[in-house]
Amino acid sequence: MSEDSVTIIGAGIVGICCALSLQERGIHVRLVDRGEPGQETSFGNAGVISPWSVIPQAMPGIWKNIPRMLLSRTGPLTVHPTFWPKMVPWGLRFLRQSSEAKAREISDAMDLLCRPSVDLYRRHLQGTGHEGLVVDSFYVHAFRHADRPTLDSLDYKMRREKGAELEVIGAEALRAMEPALSHDFRAAVVIKGQARAVSPGKIGQVLAEKAIMRGAEFIKAEVTGLSRSANGGWEIRTTNEILQAERIVLAAGVWSAVLLRPLGLSVPLAAERGYHVEFPKAGVTLKNSVMDVDAKIVASSMADGVRVAGSSEFADADAPADPRKKALLTQQARAMLPDLDPGEVNFWMGRRPSFPDSLPSIGPIPAQHGLFSAFGHSHYGLMMAPKTGEMVADLLANRTSNVSLEAFMADRF
Repeated sequence: MSEDSVTIIGAGIVGICCALSLQERGIHVRLVDRGEPGQETSFGNAGVISPWSVIPQAMPGIWKNIPRMLLSRTGPLTVHPTFWPKMVPWGLRFLRQSSEAKAREISDAMDLLCRPSVDLYRRHLQGTGHEGLVVDSFYVHAFRHADRPTLDSLDYKMRREKGAELEVIGAEALRAMEPALSHDFRAAVVIKGQARAVSPGKIGQVLAEKAIMRGAEFIKAEVTGLSRSANGGWEIRTTNEILQAERIVLAAGVWSAVLLRPLGLSVPLAAERGYHVEFPKAGVTLKNSVMDVDAKIVASSMADGVRVAGSSEFADADAPADPRKKALLTQQARAMLPDLDPGEVNFWMGRRPSFPDSLPSIGPIPAQHGLFSAFGHSHYGLMMAPKTGEMVADLLANRTSNVSLEAFMADRF
């Protein structure tokens, strides 16, 4: 690879978006991944593409809810018993991010990444023949108690301060908007001005094909290590061969931490595993992405049926999936959509790469010339990927940018 080339480790949606943005700046790209492009973590996303997903996971008062979530059999949060030694230090860092001042600071950084997501996806999809993979949508937060939704809560207030258009609606308006929803839902907050992906996996596939048609090289191999080469560049050890590279973008999701550790950098990146069930013959449709606020699950009509996604399970990245999640999500889906046909169910588990502050690592790796990060996007990878690609590409193309990377540095902890 020449000096004006870049090797991207990881061909998930973040790596693919980095590739496209680098190509737009005239830089040759090589992608390396053990799987097919775009078919890992973001494949199973609930499909929300929102400029207004600017609320970090650690918010004021979250500590009060954690015990209840952990103790509930149907709660949205679980920790595998063997993961607790890692969970405790990660959790303490998480709680340190939960003051209002810190949450607002993090929200500003999230806004930078999420704000242009819809426009950038449409730009990347233009000319592929698959522009319809991103459609205009609302994000409906559905409540079972009519008095609970209020735009005065901090999370909705922060969205509105950044320009989001929000509306509280009652049961009748909610029925008109989403007839398939259970009548148990009595009110909703509607977040407007966003979009949804009708097939996140297909978006990854289509954009990877676009990058390859533009000259990107794709190598299917598992990366096992990084080290300095004799000429000062990098050697990338894979299960097939050793690759040489002058510049590397590390976009390997939760596995990025394993590759950095031998280089002397330990980052608090956890595998926050998420699950979905998808019903190919659902018999019902949703016009928008809908969150059941109580169950913390999101339902959306996809190209292949109705998908219901949720759960935050902290465990080792390669631990087996918990089969109980299938029954739980199916039960919650039927409570949300009473006319749903559950006869055929597809079950999936993915690994969100999560830092305690809900922000990714983007930028140069300290003391490792030629190595750049683009990983750790937590729940927001699908939304943050296009802007991450733009920021990484500007950095590697030496384009002047007025964007500070301080909030995204790998050693910020």
